[in-house]
Amino acid sequence: MEQLAFPTGASVYIDTQIIIYTIEANPTYFNLLQPLWQQFQIGDLEIITSELTLMETLVFPLRQGNLALVNDYQQLLENSEIQLIAVRRSILKDAANLRATTNLKTPDAIHAATALAENCTVFLSNDRAFRNVTNFGHKPSTVLLCASNVRGCISLSGTCKCSQ
Repeated sequence: MEQLAFPTGASVYIDTQIIIYTIEANPTYFNLLQPLWQQFQIGDLEIITSELTLMETLVFPLRQGNLALVNDYQQLLENSEIQLIAVRRSILKDAANLRATTNLKTPDAIHAATALAENCTVFLSNDRAFRNVTNFGHKPSTVLLCASNVRGCISLSGTCKCSQ
């Protein structure tokens, strides 16, 4: 399996599934994501996500009464150096614009708008909905990082080169 590689100094926006795959040690993606977390731990890159990620990760364990898993998610998202970005009014307006001009659902549009607002250089997701987004309107110099075995890993410039 390929390994992900991130440029030093990258601002990596991670979608909710990346957190889930990591905390729950998903057998398909856990090892693939290790370079992300290793680079993060040594300070080679920053990881950014929306407060929406906190809400999305907690739903299933709360529904199942799995307080240990709730704690694991809260520890990672609230007590680490991950930048948890508030869902501000300006992000909601940008998300509405993205939602109006793409087929993104509301949570995905909020994630994309947050990444754009924070000038992230990499957007890492496994959500197929991002494959068909042709233009986020971000700077063309944005880093494109794709791996053939990570569906939906996209550049904020809107070009997805992931395998179909």
